[in-house]
Amino acid sequence: MLFGKKTGIKNKDRERYDRVRKLMWIKCEACDKLVYYKDYKDNHYVCPRCGRAFIMNPKQRFDLLFDDRTWEKIPLPTMPDDPLKFTDRMPYAERLAEARAETGFNDAVTTADGTIGGIPTTICILNGEFMMGSMGRVAGEAIVASAEHAIKTRRPMIMVACSGGARMQENILSLMQMARTTVAVNKLHDAGVPYIVLLTDPTYGGVTASFAMLGDINIAESGARIGFAGRRVIEQNIREKLPANFQTADYLYEHGMVDMVVPRSELKAHLEKILAVLTKQPHAPHEIIAATPAANDASKSMRGMGENDAYDKVLLARNENRPHFLDYINGIVDDWTYLAGDRLFGEDAAMCGGIGFWNGFPAVILGQEKGRTIETRQAHRFGMPNPEGYRKAQRLMRLAERFNLPVVSLFDTAGAFAGSAAEERGQSQAVASSIQTGLSIKTPYIAVNVGEGGSGGAIAIGTGDRVLMLENAIYSVIAPESCASILWKDNKFRATAAAAMKLTANDMMEMRVIDKIIPEPTGGAHTDWQTTMQNLANAVSEQIKLLQKTPAEKFPELRAEKFLKMTRKIDEVADKKTPTNKKSK
Repeated sequence: MLFGKKTGIKNKDRERYDRVRKLMWIKCEACDKLVYYKDYKDNHYVCPRCGRAFIMNPKQRFDLLFDDRTWEKIPLPTMPDDPLKFTDRMPYAERLAEARAETGFNDAVTTADGTIGGIPTTICILNGEFMMGSMGRVAGEAIVASAEHAIKTRRPMIMVACSGGARMQENILSLMQMARTTVAVNKLHDAGVPYIVLLTDPTYGGVTASFAMLGDINIAESGARIGFAGRRVIEQNIREKLPANFQTADYLYEHGMVDMVVPRSELKAHLEKILAVLTKQPHAPHEIIAATPAANDASKSMRGMGENDAYDKVLLARNENRPHFLDYINGIVDDWTYLAGDRLFGEDAAMCGGIGFWNGFPAVILGQEKGRTIETRQAHRFGMPNPEGYRKAQRLMRLAERFNLPVVSLFDTAGAFAGSAAEERGQSQAVASSIQTGLSIKTPYIAVNVGEGGSGGAIAIGTGDRVLMLENAIYSVIAPESCASILWKDNKFRATAAAAMKLTANDMMEMRVIDKIIPEPTGGAHTDWQTTMQNLANAVSEQIKLLQKTPAEKFPELRAEKFLKMTRKIDEVADKKTPTNKKSK
């Protein structure tokens, strides 16, 4: 709070008060340290000592997010005050008058048009300084009008939420705004207008339980507190002490509710990248430059190589120096934005996904990440997703459908994670729903097997209009080692099992399971990342170009036909190609 600040500063005194305040020190409410006001303002109203981001009024937000601090307010509807003639310690009409005098705004919602990264955009702000941004019928009507304006003008809409919840003085009329604002969000989704929510400190109650958690992309500002019921209410109800980070932005990220947590100073840059992809701005492909890392076992032959051709492919597909999902993203994709969470339970690092420009094409890109170091392998669970990973994939597929963006999936997994917690949270249902979603989306879908195509964990994101496969990748219902242990009762028959299973790219092509083999450099993808990524980027881009000629509504039908035909007429591959055993068992 400011030293010497008096409550109830009238609008006529605001200009003089602000001039004086610029010369003052303030005391941060979070760390109790003194901060010079100019430093505080220059730091976007974030305490430079502890990093706490405080409430910004609409003008400050517009200046922060719009290009060149240039914007124009749009007129919003008004309604009669105090419909219930409510009085607590003072009449509601007097509270409204006081809030208007102190803030200079008519109610809690202010909306303006401007550009972000050159893209015309509408920003709607819940003003936390106006009765804590509480939502009554005027605020609800303003949000509905803002959405209708965005639809009419075809502008992406950004909702900046800062609220204590529904306005108690309007009782049921306030509660109904939860439904009314959700109708407005549904209209934005149906119209294909991007709707991005920025959750700031604090955002609670009926606001989070309606329009503020329904964004195509949900962004939490660093340090924001976000929830439904307040911390104190929950602790009193359950008689437990909650974790220190409970209902923080980072807590919501860990639990899958937001796509990202972003410092205030970086918000504009993130929004520019997101809007460029969702609005399909022209983007020239960049030159792919990927350095191949030195192999740890360069001087050693891989154990098991030489048993037979099929098992050699298994080991090449698993080579620890082979590019993984995030390597391909770094090498091929421009303006990448990682999107997190399944909106139900958690964020799963084993299943990565986001939006960006694939070789110049705006796209949704997803896939399993195995990790490379001991720490990252553990963090990514060796590329074996939990149910929330597959549910995140479904969410991203539907996001792609909404904006008619192609889906590019790069699958590389030994399978879905086998664990009791995964079973409790519905692993089978999650995989099944991913297959179902992939078959039903009305947008181009290219799936690429870039390494291990293991079991249902792979096909969950492998039901594309076009299924491609890197030359040394494998595709199988179970690992050959496990197959040997079960059927031969001895793991030493792993190479024999690999040959019998017919799991190589050539086998898949002959059985018409895939549509194309992408060549790898001599020796395998792990020997030359540059060539591997260039071949992959070009092959996928070629398929995107071809598929974009197909009407969107035809994709589910054509995809269904493709997979229904599969396995009906299979030539006897064994008669055409007998694997050579280099070491007989």
